[in-house]
Amino acid sequence: MLAFIQENTTNLEDTLSEEKTLSIFKLIMDGGLGGQLIIGLLFILLAVALYIYFERFFAIKAASKVDKNFMNQIRDYVSNGKIESADALCKSKNTPTARLIEKGISRIGKPLEDINTAIETAGKLEVYQLEKNVSVLATISGAAPMIGFLGTVIGMIVAIHEIANAGGQIDIKMLSDGLYTAMTTTVAGLIVGIIAYITYNHLVVRTNKVVYQMEAKSVEFLDLLNEPV
Repeated sequence: MLAFIQENTTNLEDTLSEEKTLSIFKLIMDGGLGGQLIIGLLFILLAVALYIYFERFFAIKAASKVDKNFMNQIRDYVSNGKIESADALCKSKNTPTARLIEKGISRIGKPLEDINTAIETAGKLEVYQLEKNVSVLATISGAAPMIGFLGTVIGMIVAIHEIANAGGQIDIKMLSDGLYTAMTTTVAGLIVGIIAYITYNHLVVRTNKVVYQMEAKSVEFLDLLNEPV
């Protein structure tokens, strides 16, 4: 008898567990057409955000690699008047810092102010290239939660519409589509927004490190030109 009771209890717990289990796919499918469209849009935004993040991450990582002996070699070439060798060395390094120094080398012989202006202009272009499409992540981080809240409003409208058509007889199953839409889109929007926000800030931090590196090497190069012959 005790074994029979335990078996029934176990079966009841398994049944309740199965009833409480709800897959993400089922939540989306039960959310109605409006919820599915919004979830689909959020999924596209997530894919775009991840693509931009990884593309920019590897580009910035490559830009941050600078040979420790690079500036020493530039110093030796410039000090010995080997301008062509210094220019060739810069061209062989595919980094923002090398391109800035190359721009400065091409202006050697002109006033130092002109050289500084040329380097600053080139630096602005390099920063623009580093930050390419990063602003899209900021847009997604702000737009995704709002799109999710739009789904919430649509879901609540659907639920209220069902209540109005029920003639005073409210059935929770009748309201499920609207409630699913309201909840799933809100969660999805927040998840996409959080991911985009984190990836955006991470790229900004890494970009700033490269910019500081460029500025430091540019100042070092200008100091080199100021050294007495």
